[in-house]
Parts: sequence; C-alpha cells; structure tokens
Amino acid sequence: MKQSRRWQRTLLLSLLSISFFAPLILLSNRLQSITPVGRRESIEDLSNFRYKTNDLRLNAIEHEGGVGLKGPRHILLKDGDFNESGAVIQSNEDEKTVDFPKTDGNDFKFREESQRRTESSDGKDQLLTVIQLANKTDYKPPLSKFEKSTKAQRDGATDVKIKEIRDKFIQAKAYLNFAPPGSNSQIVKELRTRMRDLERAVGDVTKDKDLSKGALRRLKPMEAALYKASRIFTNCPAMATKLRAMNYNTEELAQAQKNQATYLMHLAARTTPKGQHCLSMRLTSDYFALDPEKRQMPNQENYNDPSLNHYVVFSDNVLASAVVVNSTISSSKDPEKIVFHVVTDSLNYPSISMWFLLNIPSKATIQIQNIDDMDVLPSDFDQLLMKQNSNDPRFISTLNHARFYLPDIFPGLKKVVLFDHDVVVQRDLSRLWGIDMKGKVIGAVETCQEGEEASLHSLSTFINFSDAWVAGKFSPKACTWAFGMNLVDLEEWRRRKLTSTYVKYFNLGTKRPLWKAGSLPIGWLTFYRQTLPLDKRWHVMGLGRESDIKTVDIEQAAVIHYDGIMKPWLDIGIEKYKRYWNRHVPYYHSYLQQCNIQA
Repeated sequence: MKQSRRWQRTLLLSLLSISFFAPLILLSNRLQSITPVGRRESIEDLSNFRYKTNDLRLNAIEHEGGVGLKGPRHILLKDGDFNESGAVIQSNEDEKTVDFPKTDGNDFKFREESQRRTESSDGKDQLLTVIQLANKTDYKPPLSKFEKSTKAQRDGATDVKIKEIRDKFIQAKAYLNFAPPGSNSQIVKELRTRMRDLERAVGDVTKDKDLSKGALRRLKPMEAALYKASRIFTNCPAMATKLRAMNYNTEELAQAQKNQATYLMHLAARTTPKGQHCLSMRLTSDYFALDPEKRQMPNQENYNDPSLNHYVVFSDNVLASAVVVNSTISSSKDPEKIVFHVVTDSLNYPSISMWFLLNIPSKATIQIQNIDDMDVLPSDFDQLLMKQNSNDPRFISTLNHARFYLPDIFPGLKKVVLFDHDVVVQRDLSRLWGIDMKGKVIGAVETCQEGEEASLHSLSTFINFSDAWVAGKFSPKACTWAFGMNLVDLEEWRRRKLTSTYVKYFNLGTKRPLWKAGSLPIGWLTFYRQTLPLDKRWHVMGLGRESDIKTVDIEQAAVIHYDGIMKPWLDIGIEKYKRYWNRHVPYYHSYLQQCNIQA
C-alpha cells in the first residue's frame, strides 16, 4: 500500500515538473528564432505597452481645477529683522501676498503686485522683487566643454539618416546584381519592393530634418530584407568582386560625364551669345545708315602724338572692347592723355565703330582700325595660320597673331601698352610709362612658379624640346610670362627686328611641330631674353579658369585678366568674378536693352 502511494506521489511530481518547464523550453526556442530586427520591434512594443498602461492609470485620476489657488506668501526680510542669535524678529508691517493668475498651461508669467525696498550691506538701495527671486531658482550652470562638443557634434550630424539610407540602397543594389539573371525569387522581389517604397518616401530630401516619419518607418523593413539577403548571399569574395565592378562602372560613367562637360564648355566658349550677335547686327545696320562724313572719330590729330599715352587692344567683341576702354578711362587720373587704338577685322569694324561713335569719351581719344585694310600682314597669312592644325578659332585668328606686327601697324609710336580684350583696368596706369625698360622690348608679369606646379608653367610644357634646333637655342627652365597687359618698347623692337624673328619661327613651326597652337608659345620664343619682369600687382590672371583667386589679390591688382575659356560675357563665366566686369558695362543703354543683354 505504501509502495503504491509512493509511486503515485512520484508520478504527480513528475507531471507538475513537466507542466512547469515545458513552456519555458518552448519560449526559449521561440526567442532564438527571432531576428535582431524582430527583437528590437518586440522590445519597442513592450515599452509602448508599458507607457500606455501608465497613461491609462494617470487618465483615470480626476484632476482638480486650478481656479482660486494662491501661491505661497513671500515675506521679504531686512537685515534688521534678525537678532544676534539669528532668530527672526516679528515684523508689524502688513504682509502682502502674490496671487498667481490663471494660465492656459503654456504661459507661466505672473504679475508682480508688491515690491519692497531693502538696504544692502554696502549701503546702496536695491529693489528686490518676486520676479528676481524666481529667476534665481531658474539659474542654469554653463555647459562644460564635453557637453558643448557633444552638442556641436549632434547639431552638425544633420544627414546621418540620409547617409544610412543611401548605404542601404547601395547594399540592396549589390545584392540584386549578385542574384542570377532573370531571378524572380522571394528575396529579390522583397528587395525591389523595399527599395521602391523607400525611394518614394525619401524623394529629393538631403537632410534628416526633412525626412518624413513614413521614410523612417520604411527603413526597418529594408533592414530586415537586407538581413535576409545577407543570410542567403554569403559568398563574401564574390560580393567584393561585384562591388569593385560597380565602382569601376561608376568611375567610367563619371569620366564620360566629365569629358562631355569639358567638350560643351569649349563649345560654349567658341560661340557668340545671342544678345551680343543682336547688338552687332543693330550697330552694323546703323553704321551703314550714317553719312560717310559722320563716321569719323574726333581728335584724330592725337593718333600719332608720342607725348600721349597710347593703349592698343585687338578685339572682335563690341562689349569686351568697350569694357577695356571704359575701365581704363575711368581709372585714369589724367584721361586727356589717353589715346586708345582698337584694332579689329572687317567683319566687326562697323559695329565697333558705331558703338564708339555713339559713346564717344568726353576726354580720351579713340581710334578704330581695320586690320584687313592694312598692308602689314602677308597676303597668305590666313593660309599660314590654318597650318597650325588647331580646331580652336582663337589660335588661328588673325587678330591673335597681328600683335607681332605692332611696329608696322603704328609706325609713328615709340611705346604702347598692349591689352587683351578680356581685361579690366582697376588702377591708374600712368606710372607704367615711367618704368625703365633696361634695353628690353616687352614688360610682362611672369607666370613661372616654384614647387610642384613649376612644370606646368615652364617652356617645356608648350614647346617641343625634343627638336634639336629648339633644344640648342632655348632653355626649358626659362621663366614664362603672359600676354594681357604688356608694356612694349616699339623702338627697341624695330632695332632688334623681332617681327622678322617671329616670321622665321612661324615658318619653321608650319613645317614641323615645334610648339602648341596659339600665339603665346611663339611669343615666348620671339621675345626670348627680351622681357622685363613687372610687379605681379600690375596684372592678376586666371579669372577665366580658376575659382580660388584671393579677393585681396584681385582688389589690389591694377589689371585683372579673364584668361581662359570662362569669359565674363558668357554664361559659363565664373559668377563671383563677373561683377568686376559688369560694373563697366552700360546695361542701361537702349541697344543693350533691346537685345536683352543683362548682368
């Protein structure tokens, strides 16, 4: 009998143990199968459930109204209200209280109804109010350095979520590319769906503060899908190879876009803006409508006066030549001594002449000359220029090479300042005429540099020193200089017969490749060891090709030069440099307004 009862108790205890431990074992297995994303969601659900319970418990309590409640009485004590032992002496003065007004729950301002005057320890009267006492309780200590740095980092990290979303997109694309072609598996469908939903939710947002709650909600399903994909695609070497291939394709695409942008930039530099074409046509039409006697410029007796300051610019652009003339005259302290010689071709001669006939300077003298009407250039000069094998019209332009015939174009002048038409004069240039040339022919600002960029501004970059004739006559380490603003001694030029030297070198260059196309390389050879270095503040270059020129250098320069393809009159010009050029363009002129030429 006892044996049977013992077996019954043992069986009963076994059943109780099984009923107790079985749910625990099943629950632990269930928790192990949950993904990290699911665990976070479960924890959040539990926390939300707890908060909801607290809210219900608080809402069940009836809140008492605040009507008629009074704040604590504030008793202000003077120094005399304390005895020697520190006990408070009762005051007979009437005690006044401060009632807190009714508020709407957001405005905690209260009105002061009593003030007391007390004497401070230094004998001065101070007015202590209830507001001042209340403000003392709201004092907050200054942030520590660690707290400040943490706050700055938190404020600066404004696109952390955006970067995370982009990373998720890249990771999802990598998994999709890793899937077999034509694959339509469940994970591929899910990745595409999550990418589409997240992309719609994010849109064009670039900052975390602009992200919608829907985008953040869709980020969790994307993480879950990526986690599933990582469990399926576990071949890390193959994944790395796929990512390298994606990186290579992206770099190739970026390089192709860069090449296309460069081509379009050069194409834009060669074209004439619509507004300027309109301006030239209107001016040309009005010029031929004038009587021949009205086409003459005034003050022609000053054209060959050697006592005046003569400036020369070769240009086929109406506005560009106008800016050079206007800026030079407006910056001069003695504009009566200025004689400007604008040399152009037969195509642009009518429009440029008409512009300066309509806008004759009140003090300076202007002469417009047509290079095609002069007999100084060889008859086959255009054909010789075409042999340079250049597609850039700037390099094969007659005006670009006509500067080497300056002594023949101006036989009565002794010294001139030569401008390019893409410069702006900002200072008075009268001191240039007092510079001692020291027997040199041309004064220019040197462009050679020291350090890593020295090779980019050396003769060897533009001239073929592998040719025996070039290597034996010139040094590859010779310092280079720039056209744009040059002081030219025409008498010394004639004495050294440098025009003949130019013609000789030019003919050699048409027979074999000796230098790159353009007038600058052959100019370095023609004026080799005949150049006087000028102070760099006379001429600051690069405003048409570099965007990092210091503002202080530009402001202090006598002449700024927009060399490069990004001219200030083109849409591709560097925007922050255009203002120096725009200030000398008369946009109020009726011709410019009719042709819709604006700053």
